[in-house]
Amino acid sequence: MKTLISFLRGVNMAGHNKIKMAELADLYNALGFSDVETFIQSGNVIFSYEHDLNFEETSAKIEKRILEKFNYSIPVMLRSTEEMKHIIAVNPFLTERDFDPAKAAVIFLNKAPGKTEVLKASSLESPPDKFWINGSEIFIYCPNGFAKTKLYSHFFEKKIDVIGTARNWKTITTILSLAEKR
Repeated sequence: MKTLISFLRGVNMAGHNKIKMAELADLYNALGFSDVETFIQSGNVIFSYEHDLNFEETSAKIEKRILEKFNYSIPVMLRSTEEMKHIIAVNPFLTERDFDPAKAAVIFLNKAPGKTEVLKASSLESPPDKFWINGSEIFIYCPNGFAKTKLYSHFFEKKIDVIGTARNWKTITTILSLAEKR
């Protein structure tokens, strides 16, 4: 069995795109996945599968089922356990002086931006906040917290034409820990 983690953009328990996590887990089970587990109320799903999967096709299949069942068009970003380990290992901000994990996040993108978009993003600044694009993730560190930063999903979606969803560092490390226990 292999384990995947999906991050859904814009899912919550109240207001916009309301989906109960039990119903989301049922949807994944109905798609043939096993050991489905949700984490917190924001569309994080850990699940197992037996065969090799094409991530793009699998994301599209999940998105289609969510649209059919809940009438929401919600992007789904998939990562393997190995990819999550890599994300933890390469975070350049872990070595920041007085690093505070509560001030770090990762935006999971549905695809890696092209060279042109990465170059365009490199000119974007928002001191003291910092970001680094690595493949299909954008690492963010906001030493003063996230309350006033502009470096979040919607900012990058508009500036470099990507679709993504952010998770804070604690959520990322907890989800990986849950996935590794399988």
